Amino acid sequence: MREVLFDVDQVAYCGLYCGACAKYLNEKCNGCHTNEKATWCKVRSCCIEKKLASCAGCDEFKDPRQCSKFNNIFSKLFGLVFGSDRPACIECIRDIGSEAYARKMAALKLHAIKR
Repeated sequence: MREVLFDVDQVAYCGLYCGACAKYLNEKCNGCHTNEKATWCKVRSCCIEKKLASCAGCDEFKDPRQCSKFNNIFSKLFGLVFGSDRPACIECIRDIGSEAYARKMAALKLHAIKR
């Protein structure tokens, strides 16, 4: 099993911190940026197309909840089941930057900011 460590490359396109995710830690996923199987993820596809490290770099939507790719039924269910607040993750990345966000999430051992 992997340890939760700081790795800015483990900040997912949607703002989650893959470096503290159970699937990542159990070596069942390499994280969002290298997960070629995640073609279903519209957020990932959009960020790749726009050459963005995450939705935090998107200037089209000040509030990610306004984006239909970010704020869809899948993300709402994910947030409900896991108690995660992805918009807060994106806001945090915008406020302190990806590197500081990754350090913070690794130190807290969290894959998402909780509701």
